[in-house]
Amino acid sequence: QVQLVESGGGLVQPGGSLRLSCAASGITFSNYNMGWFRQAPGKEREFVAAIRWSADADSTFYDDSVKGRFTISRDNAKNTVNLQMNVLKPEDTAVYYCAATTWWGVTVLYRISHYAFWGQGTQVTVSS
Repeated sequence: QVQLVESGGGLVQPGGSLRLSCAASGITFSNYNMGWFRQAPGKEREFVAAIRWSADADSTFYDDSVKGRFTISRDNAKNTVNLQMNVLKPEDTAVYYCAATTWWGVTVLYRISHYAFWGQGTQVTVSS
């Protein structure tokens, strides 16, 4: 049984930081590229960041809305993928999901249908 379990969400003030983690089980983690998405109330789920199966140079991709503030990383030995979020803004408030895909490419990473497995999400609220 495949499981992706997110953790690390919470309430933070604008300008603050949070680190999300996603623990994977039931899959050969190193075979999958991993992504983070988010969904705000009343909005569609949107792509945030992704990392290739081999986290070497040029293996990460970010949406412009988080570039320079968020950093995605992975540890294949621990089957985890992380999202370090800095300089958080109220518009970053959403439920954050991790997802697994065998696809890679600028256009396909944005497509929810290309991700085979999803976690249940963790709430991030940025508010003073």
